Amino acid sequence: MVQSILTNLSTNRFFRSTMNHPDKDKGKSAMIQAVIFDVGGVLVRTQNREGRRRWEERLGLSVGESEEIVFSSEMGSRAQRGEISDAALWQWVGERLRLDEAELATFRRAFWAGDVLDAALVDYVRGLRPFYQTAIISNATDNLRHALTHIYPIADAFDLIVCSAEEKVMKPDPRIFQIALQRLGCTPTEAVFIDDFAHNIDVARNLGMYAIHFQLGIDVPTALARLGVAAGGS
Repeated sequence: MVQSILTNLSTNRFFRSTMNHPDKDKGKSAMIQAVIFDVGGVLVRTQNREGRRRWEERLGLSVGESEEIVFSSEMGSRAQRGEISDAALWQWVGERLRLDEAELATFRRAFWAGDVLDAALVDYVRGLRPFYQTAIISNATDNLRHALTHIYPIADAFDLIVCSAEEKVMKPDPRIFQIALQRLGCTPTEAVFIDDFAHNIDVARNLGMYAIHFQLGIDVPTALARLGVAAGGS
């Protein structure tokens, strides 16, 4: 499944020295061809956790424990690695929390209710094409494509969507980045990756990619402009 990077890529371009990397030297001009985004925490962010907190209180869970169960438990990780389906994950969550079918449905709605799509950022992404390739690398269950088509209709804004459940490998494993680069036909130095987790950013940079650590208040277009990336290709 995981293939090696295209062998005809130039070695000196592929392994560009980090001493000349624009993350180290902001004066350097990047020749970016692809802009790659994370989904959760970047394009879609949890702005209100009130629904989750109410359920945690009702169920006697500690603050944030519902998120640990869904995302960070062994079953949550298995779902993101594609070892079990999204449906199987939520069935297990219901059993773990001792919820009947109706209660589980209500819990799920409350769990996701505070998530908000950054429409302005997505509009910016749309403006990057056709001058740059746009892509997603996301640790997600097999429900990702449905979510990005029907819940947050943004799939058409991206040339490539790489989902951990489909590839059977999660960030920060370097292989998922290599999969994306190969499918885009880019070397690491021709791509920039944007993610909210520092350990994912570190791996991208170690591979030779440009990377932007997404944090609250960051201006993504301005950060990308420092690398020579601009919507409309200007």
